[in-house]
Order: sequence, then structure tokens, then C-alpha cells
Amino acid sequence: MKEKVAVGMSGGVDSSVTAYLLKEKGYDVIGVQMKLFQGNPLNKERESLAERDAKKVADSLQIPFYTIDLTKNFKKYVIDYFIYEYSKGRTPNPCVICNKHIKFDAFLNECQKLGAKYIATGHYSRIEKVEDRYLVRKAVDPKKDQSYVLYNLTQNTLEHTLMPCGEYSKDEIREIAKKIGLEVHNKKDSEDICFIPDKNHGAFISKINNNKVKTGNFVDKYGNVLGKHKGIVYYTIGQRKGLGIALGKPAYVIDIISEKNQVVIGEEEDIFKKELIAKDVNYILFDKLKSPIKVEAKIRYSALPSEATLIPISDNEVKVVFKDKQRALTKGQSVVFYIEDILVGGGIIDKIIY
Repeated sequence: MKEKVAVGMSGGVDSSVTAYLLKEKGYDVIGVQMKLFQGNPLNKERESLAERDAKKVADSLQIPFYTIDLTKNFKKYVIDYFIYEYSKGRTPNPCVICNKHIKFDAFLNECQKLGAKYIATGHYSRIEKVEDRYLVRKAVDPKKDQSYVLYNLTQNTLEHTLMPCGEYSKDEIREIAKKIGLEVHNKKDSEDICFIPDKNHGAFISKINNNKVKTGNFVDKYGNVLGKHKGIVYYTIGQRKGLGIALGKPAYVIDIISEKNQVVIGEEEDIFKKELIAKDVNYILFDKLKSPIKVEAKIRYSALPSEATLIPISDNEVKVVFKDKQRALTKGQSVVFYIEDILVGGGIIDKIIY
């Protein structure tokens, strides 16, 4: 038998097949579900159903099953962060932050207490050791690649993490699940923010804040008042739909000024920019960026990679200069860097250079 590995089981097909594949390789596999939600009955109901499905899979695979309570960590690092960022006019990516603080750091720590040497997830990405360094590569299936949300992983975490799904296509994973008789083989993928199932983040934040989200002014880029908005937490850069303002021509959110409680409206050409500064930068390919390098960069999960140059500012800050203008660079989102299929690193967009 190989070492013990704790598989983060969500009740979905990817984590279920992850457990099967690792057991087939001879690992001592245990299934572990993370309890993340508190308060919202709808979220707790979904989590309960996920636990039921995960437990059924664990029983089918004849592996032990545990749950660990990370609700306090999740509220502190993910939900509170999410609300704070929106209140400051930024648009956070909660999955990036959750991976950093919950699904890897806290999860690894708790699973080591259960005797596990490794943790494993159903992420579509590949971890490889090259000489003395662990690298992250894009998944074999480019349509499912999730390396974008993994740029915060450290060398220590990578050393203790397995991601077998990265070597397969989604169709192959589903086929494996069907072949071994797992009921979750055709379970629908989750595509929303897990703690906001109705996708209305503004209403979620307003409810958490006891409906104290303040209305304010829509203004043009010269500061002229155009109308009233319902609260800056409802808007993001590049947004066109749902503004509730008619100007007789297409209108886009081009900036959010939190200290003035203003949402700035402009034309589509106003949201195309070439340069930004990222903070909280983490590199995987190397420890520190010492001189400018050329990369391909993604400014959001669904964006196509675009040629860019990284220029170091400090150990955790970098200037990113794109070859071509990018649509809707957004503070709070992550910008992630690649060289071919290798994940270089990434950071949080902090400033847009106009």
C-alpha cells in the first residue's frame, strides 16, 4: 500500500472518480467532505445533499468517510472577504481565495491530523515535479482546465497534493464513473458561486448587511450626475445589463468610486485598457521575478490568454503590460500568467493604468 491520501469529496463526479483512480493506484484513500456553510438554510440543504452523495460514493468504493468543519474559516476568509471587496468597488473571485485558504491550506492541515500524507481534489490541472520544483500545468482537456484558480498554491502544498483528473477529459471522467456504477456519473457540474446559488450577489450582500447598502449616483467620466444606482455592490466593470438607466445609447460601467459611492458610466471603448498593477502575487515557476519576462496572461477565469510582459515592482507586486488592449480590466479579479501550458503565477488586480 502507498501513503494515505485524503480526497476532498463534494458529491460530484470529479472528486468521486479522483477517489476511485487513487484507490486503483494503491493509495490508502479516505474521503473527506468540508463543511463550509452556516446560517443560510438553502446552502445547508445543498451541503447536506452533497454529503449524502459523497457518503454513498465512499461506501461504494469501500473507503472511510469523514467530515471536517471549516465554517469559521470559510466565513472569515471567503464570505467576509467577498463582501468587503464589493463594498470597496472591487469584484473578487471567491474561488481563488477559497482555494488558497480553505480547499488547500486548511484542508491539508486538517487531513494531516487524520494521518494523510497527501490531499487530492477533482481539479482539472496537473502537478509535476521538475528537478527540485513542483510545477502546475494546464489540464489535458483545455475546455475544463482549472489552473487559473490554483496560482496561489505554495511549493509545500503542491508537494502534498494530487490531481488525477487533469490527465483526462471530462467525458472520460464521466465514462469511468458510469463504468464503475457511480450514480453521480451524470450529475450536473456546479457553475455558480457556491454560497450564492441564485447568482444575485448584490441581494446576498444587502441581506447580510441588513439591507443597509446605500444608493448613490451614476456619473459620467467628467463627474456629471446621470441618475441613481441601487448600491455599488450590484455593479462590476464592463457591465451593461441591469443598470436601470436609459441614456439613449449603450452604457457601460467603466469605474466604481467607492469613497464617493459613485458608479461611472461610459462607452464601450472606455473599458479597454492595456496596463495594470497586481498585488498579492504568488509565483509557482520560480520564487521571485527578478527581471521582465513575456507571458500569456488571463484577466479572468473565462478570458482567453493574451500576450503580456511582467515587470517586477516588489516581491508581491508586478506591472502587467498587455500587447493588445483588454476588455474590462477589473480590480479584485485575478490576473494569471502562463508560459505555454505552465502556470507561472498570478495576483489580484489592484490598479488599472489609464
